[in-house]
Amino acid sequence: MSKALNTTKSEKKRVLMVVANPTIATTTGWPVGFWASELTHAWLEFIEAGYDVEIASPRGGKVEMDSLSDPRDASGYSAHDLISLGFIHSPNLMALLDNTKNLNDISATDFDAIVVAGGQSPMFTFPGETRLHNLLAEFYEAEKVTAALCHGTCALLYVRLSDGQPLIKGKTMTGFANFEEDFADSVVGQKLMPFRIEDEAKKLGANFITGGLFKEFAVRDGRLITGQQQYSGAATARLVIQALGI
Repeated sequence: MSKALNTTKSEKKRVLMVVANPTIATTTGWPVGFWASELTHAWLEFIEAGYDVEIASPRGGKVEMDSLSDPRDASGYSAHDLISLGFIHSPNLMALLDNTKNLNDISATDFDAIVVAGGQSPMFTFPGETRLHNLLAEFYEAEKVTAALCHGTCALLYVRLSDGQPLIKGKTMTGFANFEEDFADSVVGQKLMPFRIEDEAKKLGANFITGGLFKEFAVRDGRLITGQQQYSGAATARLVIQALGI
C-alpha cells in the first residue's frame, strides 16, 4: 500500500511590524512619522513568503508617513517608490494604518519575529517608549528574531536584557550612519536629529558597520538583524526570512 502524502501545511510564521506614532520634531518643528518604504518593502517580502503580518505602534491608533517618504508628495523625493504607492492605493492596506494596535496589547508569544521600522519620528518618540524596549528584550530573550532598520534602530539603544546588559553590546549591527546624517543635515541646512545612532551604539559596545551612502545594506548577528536606512527594508526582511528558516 502506498503511503499517503502529508498535505497538512505548516503553521504560518507571524511577524510584528512596529512603526512610530506621529509627532513634531523638536529640532525643526516639522510633523514627522514613519518612513513608508521601511514598512511597505519589508511587508511585501513577508507577504510573498506566506507570512502573517501585524502592524502596531507604541501608542496605537492612526499612524502617518513622513511626508518625504510618501510617493505622492509634491517634493517628488520618493516618487520612484512604486511599492509604497501601491500600498497607498490599496484601501484594505491603508486601513491597517488607521487603527494600529497598541504595544501594550501585544504579546511576544504570539509572534515569531519583530521588525521595527524607522523614519524621523522614532528619534523623538522611541527613547521614551519603555514598552517597546521591553518587548524587544522579550523577543530576543525568547530566542525570537529581533530586527530594526534605519532610525528604528534607535530603539535598540534602550534595550536591556535580564542581566542588565545592553542587547547590542558586543553585537554587529547597522543603522542610519553618521555620514548619512551629515549629508541630510547639509541638504536641509540644519541639524535634523537630536542624537546620532552610530555614536550611541558604539558607546554601548556595539560593532557598528555600514554600507555605502544611501545604499541597501543589512546585517545579521544571530537573531539580531538590522538595516542601514530607507533603502534596506527588503534586505532586512530577507534576512528575517532567512533566520526564520522559511
